[in-house]
Amino acid sequence: MRREKYVFNRQTLQYEKVVEPLKHTVLRIFGFVCAASFTALIMLMLTHRYLPSPAERLLMQENDILRSEIAQTDQDIAALEKVVNNLQDRDAYVYRAMFKMNPIDDNVWNGGIGGHDRYDELRELPRTGEHMAQLKEKLDGLKMRMNLQSRSLDSLTMMADKKEEFLAAIPSIRPVRADKVGRKLLSLSGYGYRIHPIYKKKRMHWGVDFNAVKNTPIQATGAGKVEFAGNRRDGYGNVVIINHGFGFKTLYAHMEKVMVKKGDKVKRSQQIGLIGSTGQSTGDHLHYEVIKDGQKVDPIQYCTDGLTPQEYQELVHMAEQENQSFDGN
Repeated sequence: MRREKYVFNRQTLQYEKVVEPLKHTVLRIFGFVCAASFTALIMLMLTHRYLPSPAERLLMQENDILRSEIAQTDQDIAALEKVVNNLQDRDAYVYRAMFKMNPIDDNVWNGGIGGHDRYDELRELPRTGEHMAQLKEKLDGLKMRMNLQSRSLDSLTMMADKKEEFLAAIPSIRPVRADKVGRKLLSLSGYGYRIHPIYKKKRMHWGVDFNAVKNTPIQATGAGKVEFAGNRRDGYGNVVIINHGFGFKTLYAHMEKVMVKKGDKVKRSQQIGLIGSTGQSTGDHLHYEVIKDGQKVDPIQYCTDGLTPQEYQELVHMAEQENQSFDGN
């Protein structure tokens, strides 16, 4: 029971009862309620901080496990990237060294996924959003690269199935038999800038000129199908072009006689004509070109038949000499 207060009134010489104004009563009650609420809030925070509920303890344990798993996933992705990089290097080696094909371009391997930011919703998460977005982006990149690798392996498998056909088709011997010109070629004009025999100025020479006597047999340097056989009016004279497949073609020019026709299938070392000096030529020889994926390349790289490393090096050295070519091609 609330105690009553009295004060002595000196004028009336009596004790009078003290009546507290309503405003003071309300303020006192409000202050008590605020103090009690603040105290309760502090107690609740301390309780949650140091004495979590069973459900909160489970959530905290799950968060710790998720953090650990995310860290492990980061490590696993880094390890997978190393594996995929190794596969790409081996893929390029197989394409280049075994099948003489251009490896997959790095821009294709590392190309991103186009369009808008596919991870913007994750990035909006305040605490883990950016990390999760980067993780998801890495995973999607690995998926794309592994898909490319799978398709590349399919291509390699197909090439392996055709390896025998490929090895028979790729140009790999000299177009003029060694026993017809001897192991030592007396003169040879190679691929690159050479002095034009007519204009006496340096011009690009797109093939290798093999000097030999008239009517020396010319042989196909790989299996394939005759794409052209006849006379061309561009200085090449009598020409045979063989399509070997796998991106390879070979051209034989200035022939005295053509011994195949368009559409014929030929084998490596099969005779296709005789050396001559038709077209824009200054003497009996064979002008030989190798075309890879539409680009003319140095044929000397495909003339390794029966030569020791030293003999091949001598052949390369002879082809590199900046002499006068035997034709204007």
